[in-house]
Amino acid sequence: MAAALTALAAPAYAQNIEPVGDPLEEALTTGPLLPEEVLRSSALTFPSILESFQREAAARSDQLAADGAFDLMLKAETYDRLTGTFSGGYAEVGATQPLRPLGAEVYGTYRLSDGTFPIYENIYNTNELGEFKVGALFSLLRDRRIDNRRFSVEDTRIAASQARLDVLLVQLNVQHEALKAYWRWVAAGNEIRVYEELLEIAQARTVGLSRQVRAGATPRIALTENEQNVIRRKTLLAEAQRNFATAANSLAYYLRDRAGRLITPTREQLPSTEVLDLLPDMQSLLAAGRSDVLENRPELQNFRLAIQRAANKVELRRNDLQPKLDLNVELSRDFGEIGDGGPTFDSTDAIVGVKFTVPLQRREARGRLQRAEAELREMELRERRVADRIEVELDNILTNLNAALELAELADDEVEQASAMVAAERKRFDLGAGDFFLVNLREESAADAQIRAIRADLTGRLAAAGYSAATMDLDELGLE
Repeated sequence: MAAALTALAAPAYAQNIEPVGDPLEEALTTGPLLPEEVLRSSALTFPSILESFQREAAARSDQLAADGAFDLMLKAETYDRLTGTFSGGYAEVGATQPLRPLGAEVYGTYRLSDGTFPIYENIYNTNELGEFKVGALFSLLRDRRIDNRRFSVEDTRIAASQARLDVLLVQLNVQHEALKAYWRWVAAGNEIRVYEELLEIAQARTVGLSRQVRAGATPRIALTENEQNVIRRKTLLAEAQRNFATAANSLAYYLRDRAGRLITPTREQLPSTEVLDLLPDMQSLLAAGRSDVLENRPELQNFRLAIQRAANKVELRRNDLQPKLDLNVELSRDFGEIGDGGPTFDSTDAIVGVKFTVPLQRREARGRLQRAEAELREMELRERRVADRIEVELDNILTNLNAALELAELADDEVEQASAMVAAERKRFDLGAGDFFLVNLREESAADAQIRAIRADLTGRLAAAGYSAATMDLDELGLE
């Protein structure tokens, strides 16, 4: 699972994936708009996801820069006397390669001199074919296990891993919000259908009542009451249309074309209930392992990496407390005929040197170490708090989802019963045994039941979307 998350969050995901093409844009503007199309659009075009990829690219650039501390360094130097008593000049070229173990550094140089040098520059003399020198420098105490260069390399590597997790976290949040916006838009559209049907019934009844009033079969007060119902139902419809327009604008935030322009969905794109997936099965959701969920949550993985970074910083500060003891080993040899420096340069020289330094009070190092240790303890406590919060949130999501599914079933039963009552009351009214007031009351009760069923379904779908985000169900969130 962790490998899959890493692969998902890698920049190659952004580079290799095909740009939003015409087929997707056509799907977003024509025909029924389905949740997978919304999720694909947001995954490919939403700005915060694209921003997270750029942050990861920046973190990888920092990693490359830190690796540069171990680059091979080439150095060349030359000088010559143009006038004066002495004619000596020399040229030197060398390379230095830092190594990670023991904070080591190896180097090699070639030097060639010509002419005579004053006694205080005698070290520049070489034989006719020059001098070759190789050496190495080792840290025996401070900088033996860690130093600023190795710390930076490891720190930027972990920071790049955190950036990959940040990509995943942003994707999960964006896809979760996109799903929520989509289901709110669908629910708002379904509510319009209910209120339109309710208004059409009242308007159709107006025609029949007008005919009956003119014939003297029905009192005029019944027509007045029905006109009052028409006005009330128009108000309900207007409010539903306003809510739908707001939901469409919110969904447009996640629907974009290849240029990133917002696409506002229309009512004609509302899907029918037949093409939408049913609410999820609770048992299948509960089957997911809780420990796996907590283990792979990007927030907790991020904390574990942050703790590792803090521990590395503590180790670096402890390193600063140690005295510095460096060992230098060097071997040099001149070649060719003896030069102006004389026979003293015609030898193989092996040199071993040791250098020791230590600050006597080390207050700066102790202060930095204490701060690093405090930051490490703080990070460990924050990880515990966030892990507990995620576990509680997961429990609450499951509780809400379970309740939402139960309420959705009850709401469907209520709709069925209310529809039966409407049919019965209309039949009694047509037979002259019913009451016009009761017919209106039954119709509006049935409409209210349908609205409650729509909202119960919405609550269930929002809870399911929250569960998919909490458990990182990449398929459900369109991140497969």
